[in-house]
Amino acid sequence: MNKKDFEKALGEYIKSSPDNFVKKAPAFPSEMEGLRIFDEPLIGYASAEDPYFLEAKNPDIIGAHYITPKEWLAGARTIICIFLPFTEQIRTANSQNMAWPADEWLLARIEGQAFQNKICHKMESMLKDTGFSALSPMIDSRIGRGSSLVTDKTDQKYHTSNWSERHAAYAAGLGTFGLSRGLITQKGTAGRYLSIITTAVFEPDKRSYTGIYDYCNFCGLCALNCPVKAISIEEKTKKHYPCSVFLDSTKEKHDPYYGCGKCQVKVPCESKAPNI
Repeated sequence: MNKKDFEKALGEYIKSSPDNFVKKAPAFPSEMEGLRIFDEPLIGYASAEDPYFLEAKNPDIIGAHYITPKEWLAGARTIICIFLPFTEQIRTANSQNMAWPADEWLLARIEGQAFQNKICHKMESMLKDTGFSALSPMIDSRIGRGSSLVTDKTDQKYHTSNWSERHAAYAAGLGTFGLSRGLITQKGTAGRYLSIITTAVFEPDKRSYTGIYDYCNFCGLCALNCPVKAISIEEKTKKHYPCSVFLDSTKEKHDPYYGCGKCQVKVPCESKAPNI
């Protein structure tokens, strides 16, 4: 299987799948049904030999609990990374009331995650059918949380995962990080990520950047948009605890739906990388 065939099959699946459209949800207005969730994806490839994956075990990046591609899958050769941009309708809806997530965003966030899982299964099957081993950490039983980190003066803590879709996408040349800690791609930051590790050999994409923040212009709009002021322009940091508390509050009201995404809309990097 080559890149062209893989990307064509995956693109057609994402475009035609009924799971890429919002289902009827009793707690939300009926006009939400049929809303398209994701636009066409961006796809990048990284080598399992890329030293960045070992560097991710550094506590300044993720930590010792991080599992490298070769630890996830014996004989791993390639990591295929995908960015799924949210559609303009979803992004626009979430730009209206900056104090609370739009219904469209909540639905896309949760139903989009369910579709992501199905995409992972689809990619695994596509590769296995051609004789390769394949594994998506997102749907693997070993996915989990690791060592906790202090995030603010109240000594509140959060946990980092043993696999990072954003860091894998960075390694695959899809984009660099921003002030909000989201990844900025050529199609912006408003969307979702997934990846698959495989023994298939695909030529890795060369990163067009050298720094982890090259695509961010540090305009600070994501910080101004944040309803709980979790992002600091001056310190160039993000406090994960208040962000997490706010997400919990949205789930309390809309369970099982939750989300925010205000740092991903009404910003220069919403649908493009401003520094390219």
